[in-house]
Amino acid sequence: MRGRALVRPHREEAGCVDWIVAPDRDGRALCDVVPSMLAALGVSGFSDTVGLPPCRTGAVLLVDGLGEQLLREHPADAPFLASLPSSAPLTAGFPTTTVTSLTSLGTGRCAGEHGMVGTSFAEPSGSLLHPLRWSTHGTRADAAGDRRSLLEEWPPEQVQPVPTVLETAAAAGVDVRTALPAQFQGTGFTRASMRGGAFREVREFGDLAGELIDAARADRTTFCYGYHGGLDMLGHIYGPGSARWRLQLAQIDRLVQLIVENLPPGAVLAVVADHGMVSPDQSEVFDADTDRVLQDGVQLLGGEARVRHVYTEPGARDAVMSAWRETIGANGIVLTGEQAIDEGWFGPVVTEAARQRIGDVLAIMRRGCVVRTLAEPGESAMRGHHGSLTAAEQLIPMLVAGG
Repeated sequence: MRGRALVRPHREEAGCVDWIVAPDRDGRALCDVVPSMLAALGVSGFSDTVGLPPCRTGAVLLVDGLGEQLLREHPADAPFLASLPSSAPLTAGFPTTTVTSLTSLGTGRCAGEHGMVGTSFAEPSGSLLHPLRWSTHGTRADAAGDRRSLLEEWPPEQVQPVPTVLETAAAAGVDVRTALPAQFQGTGFTRASMRGGAFREVREFGDLAGELIDAARADRTTFCYGYHGGLDMLGHIYGPGSARWRLQLAQIDRLVQLIVENLPPGAVLAVVADHGMVSPDQSEVFDADTDRVLQDGVQLLGGEARVRHVYTEPGARDAVMSAWRETIGANGIVLTGEQAIDEGWFGPVVTEAARQRIGDVLAIMRRGCVVRTLAEPGESAMRGHHGSLTAAEQLIPMLVAGG
């Protein structure tokens, strides 16, 4: 699966497919948000490309899973969010998944440069890394709970060596804070994606609101990043737009309202997301465990149900790609990893390390189609998914208050 030749995709196979929303290349992607906020704070070396007002203190609140389309489809459940000034939506990047998006937010770089190319991807010992757990992933043994930690064997700072914008801002004298759930402190993924800020432990809504308000009221140049993951979790369990998902959205709406009502003059809050979400159609589920065609020539199956990194046996790439194309048909597109790189989906810079983590073949699903595997029993049973390049997953809101 190494030493792959560059093959340009046919027009109908990639960027010109009408349902694909490619990541933005002109400064309006998720990776541009924190650099733009730091520019608004007056930190030298950063440029504002998303249009933030000048400020003395700034905060970014990321609501996991709050896609632009989902927000616009449920204005009655989020009247305050719907009332906030918003520009054209941003793009999340590729793949549209938390691991990639949060690292893009934290580094100001695309996946091809920071190397966190999906929910799971190939690691040097021949297994898959699951960054959210920082453990091996993707085998039956892993599914049974026999995962092996990779914190010492493949340290986060080695996997993702790009300095974060938080580190850069802190070195420039900015008071940088990260308001994150308590269980995120010191994890491999936090070290990879958000190192550099002073960790502020969050347990409940009140903690998150309080940390963002305290940062806004600071007497020096301050930046605070806050994260809320409950909407994404309920979307996965019950489906986006479900009754419990909508109740959670209403809680988030009130949370943001409370923060904005307590912003002092000169403070700015930007509310963004890391991706949207879709519900799979049960008639369009492909099973990588029972369909022999999806197994032949495959060493490892990484990524997520909506975007699969397919790592092939030596010499089997073209045969695997042909078999997957025939099986997936009009339910998605199947192309080589190099073709996706050439399309620019992983960003303008793709390091050699990132190339080694991108699948030999990629399967990118449309509508609500998914490719499931028993090696991921929890993920495969979810009612809500993301990762692909549909507008529902790719477009994210950019809501701004204060200034």
